Amino acid sequence: MSSRPRLRPCGRSQRDRSPRGRSLRARLPLLVAVTLVAVCAVTALTVFFVQRAYLLGDLDQRVTNAAERVQRTTPGTTQEGPAADTDLAFPDQRGQAVGTIAGTLEADGYVSAARVVPQDGDPRDLSAAQRAALDGIEADGSLHTRTVPGLGTYRVTALADNGHAVLTGLPTDGVQDMIRDLVVVEAVAAVVGLAAAGCVCAVVIRRQLRPLGRVAAAAAEVSGSALDRGGATGPAPASGLTRVSERDTDPGSEAGQVGAALNRMIDHVESSLAQRQRGEEEIRRSEERTRRLLADASHELRTPLAAIAGYAELMNRGAGMIEPTLAWRRVSAESARMTGLVEDLLLLARLDEGRLSHSAEADLAALVADAVWDARAAGGDHDWQLGLLLDTPALVVGDEARLHQVVANLLANARMHTPVGTTVVTSVEATDERRVIRVRDNGPGIPPALLPRVFERFTRADVSRSRPDARSGGSGLGLAIAAAITQAHGGRIGVESEPGRTEFTIELPPVGMPHLLPVDTVSAPSTQTQTPTPTQAQAQAQKPAQAQTPAPPPAPAPTRAPDIASSSMS
Repeated sequence: MSSRPRLRPCGRSQRDRSPRGRSLRARLPLLVAVTLVAVCAVTALTVFFVQRAYLLGDLDQRVTNAAERVQRTTPGTTQEGPAADTDLAFPDQRGQAVGTIAGTLEADGYVSAARVVPQDGDPRDLSAAQRAALDGIEADGSLHTRTVPGLGTYRVTALADNGHAVLTGLPTDGVQDMIRDLVVVEAVAAVVGLAAAGCVCAVVIRRQLRPLGRVAAAAAEVSGSALDRGGATGPAPASGLTRVSERDTDPGSEAGQVGAALNRMIDHVESSLAQRQRGEEEIRRSEERTRRLLADASHELRTPLAAIAGYAELMNRGAGMIEPTLAWRRVSAESARMTGLVEDLLLLARLDEGRLSHSAEADLAALVADAVWDARAAGGDHDWQLGLLLDTPALVVGDEARLHQVVANLLANARMHTPVGTTVVTSVEATDERRVIRVRDNGPGIPPALLPRVFERFTRADVSRSRPDARSGGSGLGLAIAAAITQAHGGRIGVESEPGRTEFTIELPPVGMPHLLPVDTVSAPSTQTQTPTPTQAQAQAQKPAQAQTPAPPPAPAPTRAPDIASSSMS
């Protein structure tokens, strides 16, 4: 029966898991301490074994030298022949080390005689038990370690010459004491050094981890911020997010790199939140405009429909109530008004999609001249003037009918909202960089409260929608259509107004240039409302009210005489 293989659970193995409940401030000193202990242990052991080998080697060399001296001074090795076995003159010589053992060996390794140099310097013979501890050593010069009762541990060697062997030994107590002292010194030094190194490492690590702690605190504070609130439901979170201080963003350190990265992330978060808030605000404004558009469109359509229904009811009651011819004429007029409003709304919808019926080269000079002549015919009680400042032919690529509608709407706006006798000057400027149409009048100007919304749809000075006559206002779509057509042609439109002077400016790209700087000319201009400082308020009070997207730079002076210089059409 085959056994099925056991699947290991996903994730890290037990040995790969870092210990929980320990911070980096605790793990780092512990790791450093363990490392230092290991290094000190290896170093101490190395020093111990090297020093021990050196001391034992030195002791062995001294034992060998002493054996050679014993061999030379023993009478039995001279040419006169062997002496008695107990004749050991070497220990009696001056300058022998304390504890030195000298003796003679028989052929079978038996120590027949041995003497030791005691602490008082008077050599004495070894006892039988002490000599027995030295038996069995071969006279080949090799070194042996033997423990002699009452004397301690010795390093012993034996040398033979002419059949007579001598034995010599030195105590290892001095070497052992030196090694023991070395171990004690190493242990004390290691403990003191480890304690000092541990304290220093703990202090240094804590100091080095302080920036990381501050970064972590900043991250924790950011994570605790209410990022899901803002705008209308709460304070804007993008204005109060905590950042890592500049001293903790040094790119030369890892903590500084983390701090700098966290600041960049906070910047991205703030940018995203601000963008989301702007998007929500724009959606709210769009919804508000849509509701206002639906309300205004419903009202504008309801008025002619109500008129048509009223005339139809009167005709149904009989011919005596109203003349049929008059009724049908009024019904046709209201129907035409309703048709025009619907067509304007459809035009704005197509322009919002960026669709133009057709595009071709159009001459702005001829187009504007035709529009001024039409305006003169419609409003003879105004002073209409035309000026052409052309450095180059005023040619653009676009829908000529729609461009004519833009100029016609601006002139109709000037005719309907200025008193009789107002001078309206229309000029065309053409340079290599742009084509500019200006419509300026010396009427009462646009109310400052209305100026920021002048290009919005259904924007009228008469907010009550009551118009006693045809001259009192239109549907509020004329300037919105002009702005939409201008934007669809890659241009921009703006207005500056103050009492006694109102000027609309239209900038269009010349042939070969796709568009000018992109701006929102349908809902523009929209400015952020803020409380000005006294200095700003004083400066703004000295400037004329203006709404533009944005204001064009002044046109360069013509390099030649204009084609038509201020032609009066009064």
